Amino acid sequence: MKRAVAVAAVVTAAFAAAGGVGATNECRGLKVCVPVAGPWVVTGSTGQVTFLLSCPPKFVVAGLDAELSRGGVDVTFRGALGSPVNPGITTSRSAEFLGRLLAGGAPATFRPHIGCIPASGSGERFPTVVRPAPPLRPVAVQLAVRPGVHRYAERCAAGKTLESASHSIGFYTPAPPDASVVRSVSVTQSAGGGVVRLVVRAGPLSGVRAIVQVELECA
Repeated sequence: MKRAVAVAAVVTAAFAAAGGVGATNECRGLKVCVPVAGPWVVTGSTGQVTFLLSCPPKFVVAGLDAELSRGGVDVTFRGALGSPVNPGITTSRSAEFLGRLLAGGAPATFRPHIGCIPASGSGERFPTVVRPAPPLRPVAVQLAVRPGVHRYAERCAAGKTLESASHSIGFYTPAPPDASVVRSVSVTQSAGGGVVRLVVRAGPLSGVRAIVQVELECA
């Protein structure tokens, strides 16, 4: 997978047990802040999972946090190189969270949070000596999960070339979803000819809102 040079900065995340999730700190120290919470994103043993969370229009990310369903989950975010490290410089309107399961066992989940501030007043980037190529901005497409088997096809906009694609599964629940809910949704992904194809299989969700987020990196 091709990516521009970027810095992965560790998100401060408390190791909260399921059902014992506490307050988050994405707006701590910010006078004006709009908090945005994502779903509980499934993190399994198959590698790194990414999830893109966006601020409202005309806002940029100034704070981040994450809740974990259990210990053994590592959550970071992708930031741009440059100085100063600052909202609007290191971050943009969206934050890409990277989650991976360090300890074995059943899949775990994390819920990303961002604190958003007005975009006006952000500083100017001072690049390194050899200026890195601008990072690819992933395009996120969210698919509502419905019971049954459903097929989807996604592609880049006209004039863009698909570099890579990934997907994640998320559940909008007040507390981390239990194992039976997590196991009720599965996704198979394939790609070819510039098209990403997904087969989403879901059992009864009992009123739980679930999504599949597809991230496309288009050059």
